[in-house]
Amino acid sequence: MRMQLKNIFTNLGHEVIGEAANGQEAAQLYEELKPEIVSMDITMPEMNGVEATKIIKAKDANAKIIMCSAMGQQQMVLDAIKAGASDFIVKPFTEDRVKETLEKLL
Repeated sequence: MRMQLKNIFTNLGHEVIGEAANGQEAAQLYEELKPEIVSMDITMPEMNGVEATKIIKAKDANAKIIMCSAMGQQQMVLDAIKAGASDFIVKPFTEDRVKETLEKLL
């Protein structure tokens, strides 16, 4: 999923400045890199996307986080939005849907 999103972001003219293998790493990298937008999966090892979102938003209330979810994760998506996620996209996602989300947040 990370490679697919990275390719989509790059094709849309955006620079990917970091990648994390899990939620804990994502929260640490956010503080280090201060990206304009974060895309994150809900389901990740060590720390899920909802918990990582809470940590990022506690440090930066203005962080823009796009949550990626699979079908059937509606409750987790609601939890992510409550935690501060800016938007979400459902897998499998298309370049058009990612572009629409980026344009809305930027």
